[in-house]
Amino acid sequence: MPLARTESRSATIRHTRQIVVYLGIAFLILLSARAQAQSRVPAASEKAIIDTDIGDDVDDAFAVALALRSPELEILGITTAYGDTETRAKLLDRMLGELGRQDIPVAVGIPTHATNVFTQRRYAEGGHFARATHPAAVDFIAEQIRRYPGQITLIAIGPLMNVGALIDREPETFRKLRRVVLMGGSIYRGYGDFEYLPARGPQPEWNVLNDISSARKLFAAGVPLYVMPLDSTQVHLDEVKRAILFRSGTPLTDALTLLYHAWGGQTPTLYDVMTVAYILDTRICPVEPMRIRVDDKGSTQVESGTANAQVCLHSDSDSFFRLYMERVATPQ
Repeated sequence: MPLARTESRSATIRHTRQIVVYLGIAFLILLSARAQAQSRVPAASEKAIIDTDIGDDVDDAFAVALALRSPELEILGITTAYGDTETRAKLLDRMLGELGRQDIPVAVGIPTHATNVFTQRRYAEGGHFARATHPAAVDFIAEQIRRYPGQITLIAIGPLMNVGALIDREPETFRKLRRVVLMGGSIYRGYGDFEYLPARGPQPEWNVLNDISSARKLFAAGVPLYVMPLDSTQVHLDEVKRAILFRSGTPLTDALTLLYHAWGGQTPTLYDVMTVAYILDTRICPVEPMRIRVDDKGSTQVESGTANAQVCLHSDSDSFFRLYMERVATPQ
């Protein structure tokens, strides 16, 4: 074979190999770009209803804020519980209106006698974005469950009047919830009893204590129940984190700033926020199966037998605040 033809053939082979290499690289780049694009697309949203006694302690507002900034959640509505539920609904009207989220329904729960101070009443009664009417909470929750059977997570962060009433009225409908994620109870640690000190022992927790009968009904309802008790929810929004959050200057952080100052305390304990954080990342508050009994004094006691709840006893506060600050303190 002539030398020129041999060199030509070798050049052709080298050229072909280069084309194959380039095509391979291009293919890998395409796969990487596709993977990155898919990673930016949020997973299918989880339908959720938040049942809250917003307006007394300020942690409810911080919990609602995290839910609003989480694309993993499709908030079907927010219902109010305990005390002056109509004014609590007006508080939510204003908060959601300030954020341009008036698409989220607000429903009024069963009014009750209240023994504590509605600290954020002035914010609620300002009249901003107040809706003419609100549906009844129990009716609203039941309607949504019938519309989306097996798909809804009920985030219960207040006393359980609405929950108990729905179980009484439509137990079969209630059992069609996907799950309930509850801030409630005290298993081994009570208020002010932190993980880095020896446990002083449990005590009745507010949400359970204020409707013991409804709490008992919930633990016996047969719905998957995930419980964030005092043992794992006493995380504190310190001065440094508050400064970072409040200076963000977004409509959401401005609303939280106003509600924080109306509350009048200094360092909020973000009990209720742990329920939302758990839904977003279960590693923050890993759960374990337990059988819980609610006694006549509102204590949540562990007993032997088949588990009726998944309970988080220890939370990762660093991961919790990393999630919270990234979501809420960062302008969208």
